Amino acid sequence: MAHLPSRRRLALAVPVVLSLTASLGFLPTAASAAPVKASATRAADAGTLAYVVNTKANHSTIRKVKQAVAEAGGTVVATYDKIGVLVVHSANPDFGPQIRAVRGVQSAGATRTAPLSAAGTTDEGAAQVLTKAEAAKIEKASDAAGQSEPLEADQWDLRAIGADKAAAINPGSKKVTVAVIDTGVDDTHPDLAPNFSASQSANCVGGVADTTPGAWRPYNPTEDYHGTHVAGEIAAARNGIGVAGVAPDVKVAGIKVSDPKDGLFYPENVVCAFVFAADHGVEVTNNSYYVDPWLYNCMDDPDQKAIVDAVNRAQLYAQKKGTINVASAGNSNHDLDSDALVDASSPDDATPVERTIDPHECFDVPTQLPGVVTVSATGVKGTKSYYSSYGLGVVDVAAPGGDKYQIPDTPSANGRVLSTLPNNAYGFLQGTSMASPHVAGVAALLKSTHPHASPAELQALLKLQADSTACPTEPYDGDGNGVVDATCVGGKRLNGFFGHGVVNALRAVK
Repeated sequence: MAHLPSRRRLALAVPVVLSLTASLGFLPTAASAAPVKASATRAADAGTLAYVVNTKANHSTIRKVKQAVAEAGGTVVATYDKIGVLVVHSANPDFGPQIRAVRGVQSAGATRTAPLSAAGTTDEGAAQVLTKAEAAKIEKASDAAGQSEPLEADQWDLRAIGADKAAAINPGSKKVTVAVIDTGVDDTHPDLAPNFSASQSANCVGGVADTTPGAWRPYNPTEDYHGTHVAGEIAAARNGIGVAGVAPDVKVAGIKVSDPKDGLFYPENVVCAFVFAADHGVEVTNNSYYVDPWLYNCMDDPDQKAIVDAVNRAQLYAQKKGTINVASAGNSNHDLDSDALVDASSPDDATPVERTIDPHECFDVPTQLPGVVTVSATGVKGTKSYYSSYGLGVVDVAAPGGDKYQIPDTPSANGRVLSTLPNNAYGFLQGTSMASPHVAGVAALLKSTHPHASPAELQALLKLQADSTACPTEPYDGDGNGVVDATCVGGKRLNGFFGHGVVNALRAVK
């Protein structure tokens, strides 16, 4: 994520997302604990806003709604007929209320609170780029340990889930592709080039897929490194260069969704990404972000409800087409099963307004959507990372995401996760953004081993192969300052910190 404040993700979050149901059209009308009404449509006084308009998925209804959009002063930018979602631009300050009153419109709302100029990610802190001197030190240790990749000695995360041993049994199938929905992927990186799938990559910014060669690459490689780091964690090749991924023989694709102006991940971009992935045969998507501009989308707000509806339709469409969607739980250290949370960061495209929300009625998207695999983060010691959000019945599984307070016995003694960066570089990051791709990699290994498994079956396998991890026996103090930071609820086989346990790549290939 380009924003560093916080961010999240879930997994098989059935208890939390049951209120959404698995249907494309139905959404609850529950209220948030103390919602702050969005003034999105009023913001249009200053310019043009983007909207999602959700209808029944039939041609007749969509045709009539398109006509109504034009009459209300809107322009259709993209139409996703199969899921009944229109992406619209309008400068009419009353467009939202007008279009919601149209027959056939099931929900509609602005996807941002600030006008369009002429989508977030979940790493915690900036990337620490590996210097040549540091790399030489790691290479020496890797060589002494007989590891195949020059920087593997610093990849404590691979060893934590048995991915190094799994690679010798089954490094994954080239028939399986993981799409990184993110800030773009540098496919020219020598660790990614061997496994990159250009035919399944695109730029979805604006809600329309651009498949021009290279369109999926980062806008600014210096700042937009997030997607390339994630891609390396999943599928960096075992080619004697740099690092290795969890599934070093599977294909990886890049679907760019971050806006070039502000780096945010807007709903229309993410809708485009899920539909594109599904229509291009992608087996796994990794989602290390939340859909902007709201950290949590409350169902009693028409704009936020429409965002949940649109993205949910798209990700359910992907599941129906055979894609399993994996997402990070967030870096706010929030209990997503609590009665109330304070959201002080939304909307992040304008001036945030502090509000108190109920996470059972206000949803982190796509993390808390039906069937999405939600992932919390752990450090080298195997306990929850200090920043990782959590929640009983929300988190499905856990995986290494790094933790600067948990120091590994590695050449760099860096508790973060080492992976690829643009321009042939390598660096360390930490966050649930780094945990999610470990799970996406294991999901790809499971799909390689069980090629006919459905998304639901893959999710069940992820939970079955995970190492059951109990709650800490002592009060949890993630940063070591003497203050209890979080409370773990549940038993060894299922709890709020680790869900069904920490994924195990070795067990997945056996």
